[in-house]
Amino acid sequence: MALWSMPGLEERLQEQGPTRSLAEALSLPWDRFSAWLHCICVVGFDLELGQAVEVLYPTHSKLTDKEKSNICYLSFPDSNSGCLGDTQFCFRFRQSSGRKISLHCLMDQFDKDLPIYLKKDPAYYYGYVYFRQVRDKTLKRGYFQKSLVMISKLPYIKFFQTVLKKIAPEYFEKSDPCLEAACSDIDRWPAPCPGAMLNLPIMGVVIKVRIPTRHDKPGTTTQLIETTPQADVHISVSLPTIHEVDLFRCFSPVFLHIQMLWELVLLGEPLVVMAPSPSESSETVLALVSCISPLKYCSDFRPYFTIHDTEFKEYTTRTQAPPPVILGVTNPFFAKTLQHWPHIIRIGDIKLAGEVPKQVKVKKLKNLKTLDSKPGVYSSYKPFLNRDEEIIKQLQKGIQQKRPAEAQNVILRRYFLELTQSFIIPLERYVASLMPLQKSILPWKSPPQLKCFSQDEFMKTLEKTGPQLTSRLKGDWMGLYRHFLKSSNFDGWFRTRWKEMTRKLEALHLEALCDEDLLLWIEKHTEVEAVDLVLKLKNKLMSAVGEHLPVKPDTMPRLQMHIDSIISALPEDLQGILLKSDTT
Repeated sequence: MALWSMPGLEERLQEQGPTRSLAEALSLPWDRFSAWLHCICVVGFDLELGQAVEVLYPTHSKLTDKEKSNICYLSFPDSNSGCLGDTQFCFRFRQSSGRKISLHCLMDQFDKDLPIYLKKDPAYYYGYVYFRQVRDKTLKRGYFQKSLVMISKLPYIKFFQTVLKKIAPEYFEKSDPCLEAACSDIDRWPAPCPGAMLNLPIMGVVIKVRIPTRHDKPGTTTQLIETTPQADVHISVSLPTIHEVDLFRCFSPVFLHIQMLWELVLLGEPLVVMAPSPSESSETVLALVSCISPLKYCSDFRPYFTIHDTEFKEYTTRTQAPPPVILGVTNPFFAKTLQHWPHIIRIGDIKLAGEVPKQVKVKKLKNLKTLDSKPGVYSSYKPFLNRDEEIIKQLQKGIQQKRPAEAQNVILRRYFLELTQSFIIPLERYVASLMPLQKSILPWKSPPQLKCFSQDEFMKTLEKTGPQLTSRLKGDWMGLYRHFLKSSNFDGWFRTRWKEMTRKLEALHLEALCDEDLLLWIEKHTEVEAVDLVLKLKNKLMSAVGEHLPVKPDTMPRLQMHIDSIISALPEDLQGILLKSDTT
C-alpha cells in the first residue's frame, strides 16, 4: 500500500468533508420543483414575432436563446397539421453545451435506482406540450393559438401528459394565477424516488404514482391513480404506467411489419416517421424506442422534429450517410429532404381503439415521393429473422373478436419483451463470464481486471446457449448479432454492464477487506502505515456510500468499526487528528 507522510495528514483530512443529506439538498424554495421539472413555459403566437415564450415559471429559470428558439418551434404543430381544439404531444431537444444541469447532484442516487431506459440523459430535455387552437374572431389571425409546455429531464411521458391535462385547460381559462398555484403544488411534491408510492397534489386532486425501480421484473406494471379530494371517493383515470405509450395503437397502421421494425430499432438504423400530426409522430417514435425495452435505445431520437430545429442541417445533409437516429416529422418538405434515408414509416391518421387501417406490404423507397404517399413501411431492408406469423394471427384474431385495445397492447408489449430478452440473454450470460473468480479478489491487492469482450468467443457460445433456447423464431441470428455488436445500442449496453461489473468488483474487494483482522495487521506495521490504512478505508467508505456500491448490508457498519478500532489503537495525538476529520 502506498504511504503518505505525516506532515500532509491534516491537509488530506480537510479534503474529506461531510456531504449534505438529501433532505438538506431539497430544503430551498423551488428545489422540489426542480427535482421534477426544469421549468414550465407558455408559448404564444405573435403576428410580428411568430412563436414566442410569453411566460416562464419559475421566473428565475434559465434557458439559452437557442433552447428558447427550439422550444418555440417545437411547441406548435406545423401549419399543415390543421390541429383544431386541444392536442398533446412530446418533443426532445439538446441542452445547450456548457450549461450546468439544474438538478441536484444528490438526485443522481435516484437515477441509479431506475431501470436503464428511464435514466436521465444529461444532454437532452423533454418537452411535454398541451396545444390549444380555437377560432377567435376578436384576434387578427382569427384563431387563439397557445401551448403550455413542461420542460423536464424525466422521460415520464404518461405521467406528465396526465399532469398537463389537469393544469392546461384551467390555465387557458384563468391564466397566470392558475399556473402559479400549479407550480406551488409541484414544489411541495416529494422527490421522485423509485419504488416509493408518491402522493402528488395538483389542482385540487392527488395523483398517486409509483416510479419503477431497476429491481422490478420487466413487463410488470404498477398503477397510477387519480383521486378526488373528498374522503374515500376514488375516480376515473387508472394508468398502467408512468412512461409507456400504447404500442398497439401506434403500430396498428404497420403491425404486419412489427418484427422488422424491432430489428431496425435494435440495430440503430436511421428511421423517419412521417405522420399527419405531432401527436401521432411523437407517439410512434416513442413506441419504436420502447419496443426494445428493457434494452435502452442509445442513439438520438426526436419524437417531433421541424425544419427550424437547430440540428436540421446536421440530420438532413446528403454529403454523408444518415445518422443513426429516429425522427418524427409532419412537414411535407421532409418527404423530399429525407428521401435518401434508408427506412421511412408513413403513418396515416391513427384510428380509434379497435380500428385497424388496411395493411400493406413493405414498399420500395423510390415509391415515396410526397408526405401524401400511402401509409406503410418504405425500405429495402431484408430482416435477419423469419416473420413470426403467430403474433400476427393472434393480433388479427383480437381485432376480429373485438378484443379490448388494452389487451392487444399487453400482448404486443409482452411479445417485444420476450423477443428482446431472448436476444439479450446470451450476451448477458457471456459478459457474466468476464468477471474474475471471487477467489482471485485479495484484500491487500487492487481488484483484478475484467476480461476483454471477444466477438469471436461470444459467437462460439451461441451454438449451445443462443436465443434458440428461449425463442421459437428461426433465421440468421448470427448475422443479427454481428450487426448489433457494431451498433450504438450494443456500445451503450456494454458500457453500462462493464460499469456495473466494475462496481461489483469494488464491492467484493471491500467485503474481502472487512473480513480481515485489521488490528492484527497494524500490530505488524508502523504508525505511518496504520494512519495510511485509516485514510484509505475512510476514502473507500465515502466512495462506497457515494457510488452506492452493491455491498452486503453489514459491510458499511463493519468497515466503520474497523476504522474506529484502528484509530483507538493509535497514540492519542494521532487519534485527535484522525477524529477531527469526522467533525470538519
